Amino acid sequence: MTTTRRGGQAGPVSDAGRAPRSADRPAAAADRSVPGDTLARELLDGLAEAVVTADARGVVSLVNAMAAELLPEVTPGSTLAGVAVPPLAEAARDGAASFEAEHRGRQLRGACRPLRAGGCAWYVRDVTDERTRTDALLAERSRTAFLARAGSRLGLSLHREQTLRTTVTLAVPYLADAAVVVHRPPPPAPADAGPVWVRFADGDPAPVSGSGPAGLPGSVPGLAEALDGERTDASPYLDAELSDLGQVLPAGFGRPGSALVTPMLGAGGASGALIVVRRPGRAGFDRRDVEVVREFAARAGAALATADLYGEQTHLARVLQTSLLPPEMPEIPGVSLAGGYRAAGDSLRIGGDFYDVSVTADGGTFALGDVCGKGVGAAVLTGRVRQSLQTLRLVEPRPLELMALLNRALFDAPEATRRSQFTTLLLGTFTVEPDGALCLRVAGGGHPSPLVVGVDGDVRPATVGGMPVGALASARFVETRIRLAPGELLLAYTDGVTEARGGPGVLEMFGETRLRQALASGAGLPPRAMIDRVLQLVDEWLDGQSQDDIAMLAIAPTSPHPGP
Repeated sequence: MTTTRRGGQAGPVSDAGRAPRSADRPAAAADRSVPGDTLARELLDGLAEAVVTADARGVVSLVNAMAAELLPEVTPGSTLAGVAVPPLAEAARDGAASFEAEHRGRQLRGACRPLRAGGCAWYVRDVTDERTRTDALLAERSRTAFLARAGSRLGLSLHREQTLRTTVTLAVPYLADAAVVVHRPPPPAPADAGPVWVRFADGDPAPVSGSGPAGLPGSVPGLAEALDGERTDASPYLDAELSDLGQVLPAGFGRPGSALVTPMLGAGGASGALIVVRRPGRAGFDRRDVEVVREFAARAGAALATADLYGEQTHLARVLQTSLLPPEMPEIPGVSLAGGYRAAGDSLRIGGDFYDVSVTADGGTFALGDVCGKGVGAAVLTGRVRQSLQTLRLVEPRPLELMALLNRALFDAPEATRRSQFTTLLLGTFTVEPDGALCLRVAGGGHPSPLVVGVDGDVRPATVGGMPVGALASARFVETRIRLAPGELLLAYTDGVTEARGGPGVLEMFGETRLRQALASGAGLPPRAMIDRVLQLVDEWLDGQSQDDIAMLAIAPTSPHPGP
């Protein structure tokens, strides 16, 4: 019997290669003595749809070849409302114009058309394959949309715990009724630390985390292999093999119906293992489900590896920041000190500007510098300059001589000239005189001159010159002496202060004139208050605009303010 016409286009069917209709389907035989009836019969038998006609009394008068194949219960002479095809019989009794229902394992769709001579004709089509293809297409679209949404969500997470929680919540309820990620704790946890897990089940308010038990990897088939990064084919497991999985499932979940274990692979191996569990009332994992779970686990593994890498970089940056951030000011009798620091940008709190203060037997030393560049590259050179200064101070405390030694050390560093790295710098010492004044010796290496704020608000520069440190092997430097009387203050600063761009025109520089005005109006303030005042004025000038690195250092005697 030929069935290839099911769902095809209606049209004539050739007699070649098949027996005559009378031998094929005797149930469909009719009076073929009239040539017109014979032609109509052949046309109806060639249709891809089942055609059943009935007279005005509802008695079946004609059944074409496809109807005899698709609806063998319907024969000429039977009553349409009583045939053993429930959806057709019910539609005939109710006077319905169409129906769609399952019959003998096939999905049928029927439509009724009235005939001019009375009665009606039912056109019935087998849409099983069409429905299957449609359902498959919709399912594939749903899977694609899920993976796209999962990739987008996972890509937004850069923290390990957030990535783990996102993974299990995305998997429920689309992939399973519960999801568990089992993973090894990241460093600095010991290598023999037991497994930890994150779980989310349908109906839970939020993911739940836990640890152990130590035997968990061996209690679930395939889990130990997945944690070791073995690229074995993921396969579903029956509930008989999952008796120990209840240790990481909610108390009221019950025995799992089926589960799927797959590794979460990243660039460096397995980041963990994903277990998805379905209850007994839900269908198990078919081949396409396994493929989707594996793809989802791979994306989650890549996101988790990225989060781990980000965590390592954050930790390294934090360590670097801790070592390079300006130190706490020491307590030096007779001296008041304060520093101000702002790094350019928001990602790092370190940059190319720095200050440093050390205690000596008769007072202290200080340094304030501006390294060429910004960000990590400048911070690395900053660290090298500060470390070099700490070492060279052990053999040379005098500012001018120390500057020359530092220049030689930086210039002789590998690839220093090729990278054109240099720094402008102020190096100084201060001692407390018997009358409470401070005596400073300041060496300049191409840095802006510090400003001295007098008791009466007069602001004057303490002129220093010199050439940048680390730029030329034969660089020359200059030293000057400054005396700070009680009530006076010295402010050393980097050009990030005067070159801060903002104001009404957005691009106008803050400038030295505004800096001097700010210092003059704050005459008599202690160093800490003076630094805060200048930083506040610069922030207001910038009004949220990007800035260069800023470093400031204020030094003043702590003896009583002189009388009028």
